Amino acid sequence: MNLSEIGYRRVVVKLGTSVLTSGSKQLDKAHMVELARQMAALMKAGVEVVLCTSGAIAAGREHLGYPELPDTVANKQLLAAVGQSQLILAWSQLFSIYGLHVGQLLLTRADLHDRERYLNARDSLNALLAHGIIPIINENDAVATNEIKVGDNDNLSARAALLCDADLLILLTDQQGLFDADPRSNPDAKLIKQVVNIDDSLRLLAGGAVSGLGTGGMATKLEAADIARRAGVEVVIASGHHPQVIQKSVCKEPVGTHFTALENPLESRKQWILAGQATKGKLMLDNGAVTAVTQKGRSLLSKGIIQVLGEFDRGATLQLIGRDGKEYARGMSRYSAKDLIKIAGEHSDNIESLLGYDYGDAVVHRNDMVVL
Repeated sequence: MNLSEIGYRRVVVKLGTSVLTSGSKQLDKAHMVELARQMAALMKAGVEVVLCTSGAIAAGREHLGYPELPDTVANKQLLAAVGQSQLILAWSQLFSIYGLHVGQLLLTRADLHDRERYLNARDSLNALLAHGIIPIINENDAVATNEIKVGDNDNLSARAALLCDADLLILLTDQQGLFDADPRSNPDAKLIKQVVNIDDSLRLLAGGAVSGLGTGGMATKLEAADIARRAGVEVVIASGHHPQVIQKSVCKEPVGTHFTALENPLESRKQWILAGQATKGKLMLDNGAVTAVTQKGRSLLSKGIIQVLGEFDRGATLQLIGRDGKEYARGMSRYSAKDLIKIAGEHSDNIESLLGYDYGDAVVHRNDMVVL
């Protein structure tokens, strides 16, 4: 593989459980070694690789002999705790065939929510890559709860791509890519080879997971692609069993569905807001405020707020929705929910008299906002 054929310097590869097990109940080591070979070839060609791997719970079940356990959070955490060590051991052994070392990063949304922890995770990733070590990322399922989970490794891999400033995110699954209809029920469904804009019609095409082994379907991959491309990262969704799929994706050969990155990616702080923050509540805006935020690059003022939904503190990340319920932007609030209930619909000049203090005219400043 020639460097001249490669248009990327740093790539995140996400492998779904269905890819790692080949649809069975256990890890398919023969296929895993082939995927490791492709990633090792990239490293040898000078391309840095970050691996985001699923499969911990499946590996735990296999290692324990497929025990019959009630479907509880605690038992899933048990399986993840056992399986995570088996999964990282398998990858360590497979990459050692090619003279490569691996380093493990287990993350939760809490690690991405806090700015300092986010930067620490980024520094760890960059340090591993600087020493030629392949970072292997997975969600810390053994301790994660619903409140702090990213939820699926598709979205986690997108956040990892932002975290390490990658050029390309490759989402490998048991499907060839995104189709214009459900290929499981429509034999005339055609593969969508190129996506420039992700809109509601495209989201309707995304179905759920069917393997029963993983937590992400095509819908979560579309969400991940949207996050990554907003940060200037190109995305490929393709079959993990397509021959040479990783190398073909990196060499820009036609494979799967390719998502074009936005030409003007978000700056670092806005990438963090989009990637790391769990939304704590919603603000419903009037039509004028929606226009000001989405089309005129303005901050959100209290005057444009119709309704405050949820309980949250100052500094929380909120969804900014219109009367139609659609999310138009996301940003960090300078006021708590209790404060906003008092000042919603009021002119900015009245904030101090209503609250006894103010944190500025803007409820959500445009520098702390991502327009979707």
